[in-house]
Amino acid sequence: MASTSLPLPLLFPSSPPNPNPTKLPSRRLRPFPNGHRLSPTNTPRPLPVRGRIGAALMGTTTTAAAAARVSPILQTLAANPTFVSGMAAWALAQSMKVFLNFFVERRWDLGMLFTSGGMPSSHTALCTGLTASVALRHGVADSLFAVCLGFSLIVMYDAIGVRRHAGMQAEVLNKIVEDLFQGHPISQRKLKVLLGHTPSQVIAGALVGIFVACICCRGIAAI
Repeated sequence: MASTSLPLPLLFPSSPPNPNPTKLPSRRLRPFPNGHRLSPTNTPRPLPVRGRIGAALMGTTTTAAAAARVSPILQTLAANPTFVSGMAAWALAQSMKVFLNFFVERRWDLGMLFTSGGMPSSHTALCTGLTASVALRHGVADSLFAVCLGFSLIVMYDAIGVRRHAGMQAEVLNKIVEDLFQGHPISQRKLKVLLGHTPSQVIAGALVGIFVACICCRGIAAI
């Protein structure tokens, strides 16, 4: 029985010959599900301008959300009108010292931002800001208002009495040391004189605290 054998070209079919040998066949690009195509070097096309802006906004939003999760205590304090009133009153009083000192001495002294004494009293502004905020939020019949009021009166009495007299004593001691130990290294060391406050400075600080508390309580309540 004669075996029929197929020719080799039929057993192993090859691709059809290229009619133009000088031109290589183009490579087909693999499509993405969203309709975009890759370039022959498999490099994705850059995002359009709107896409880049949207990605930047999404990154900013994600960062802000992460920061909010990390610091929930700061958010709680920022929404507390009593805390905001006290801190804002203290910061405003300290800032006012710099400008008032410039008008008196005609020189800028940024150290007044972190020093005690001077016009107005920042300690009094802080205490009265807390007290006024509690009075506006909870009422004067609340026991918390009585606690804040007592605390504020003690601070104001200390500023006018003990701290003020301590500053006066420091001024006298500086003069005594300067006269008795003239030329001695100890005469170069000066005690701090600006410690307490005059009654007018304490009253000014109290007015600043009450003013800031009224603004903060109304502003946060409106929000």
